[in-house]
Amino acid sequence: MRKKIVAGNWKMNNDLAETELFLEELKKQVFPENVVIMIAPAFTNLNHAFNSLRQHPAEVIAQNMHQSNEGAFTGEISAKMLKSVGANTVILGHSERRAYFNEDGAILSEKVNTALENEMTAIFCVGEELKDRKNGTHFQLIKTQLSEGLFHISNDAWENIIIAYEPVWAIGTGETASPEQAQEMHKFIRKTIAENYSNKIAENVSILYGGSVKPDNASEIFGQPDVDGGLIGGASLQVESFMKIANSF
Repeated sequence: MRKKIVAGNWKMNNDLAETELFLEELKKQVFPENVVIMIAPAFTNLNHAFNSLRQHPAEVIAQNMHQSNEGAFTGEISAKMLKSVGANTVILGHSERRAYFNEDGAILSEKVNTALENEMTAIFCVGEELKDRKNGTHFQLIKTQLSEGLFHISNDAWENIIIAYEPVWAIGTGETASPEQAQEMHKFIRKTIAENYSNKIAENVSILYGGSVKPDNASEIFGQPDVDGGLIGGASLQVESFMKIANSF
């Protein structure tokens, strides 16, 4: 059975003091039942967040990692390092990583392999830009991203995969895909997984929506049959808005 998940991707925001304030407020909240709550602070604050939340249900996850287990890669972070500070889930293939750091399907395939080899869960992001949607190639693009990044893994490995669909044109722009557009793509993703693996795997994988989710639109988006939660950006930086989204199912 697939999980309902709300994951906050903080990106390059919140220093240690700001993280501490957020965590203290988060620990005062009543968490919804049957919803997995995740936060992805900066690398520098992962261990502090993990230790602060040891007695609380929120999971601390990482925003990215390198595909190699070790080596001369100045400034990079390995899966082993992440696990050693309490992060067992990692976001891979976010549109900003693809656009600004040139992460392509080959690199992301390696990162997925590394995450699975290290017994980590991967939140694998796919999504199209506005030009792709306007010229009608958005479905094929998503299919290609899935194929290049994930369709080499075993059936059993899907237990450690979460998909996040993020229409790039709706990230940080204030634009949001309509609930119907979100459902259409989530249904397509599930169908594509079923065609390459099985209906059972497709039905069990959680697919999150990540495109300007806010407290006032989360309920309608999460109410779609193939939307299992959200990968939340800006609205995850304030406890009040983040928890309103988490309680939107």
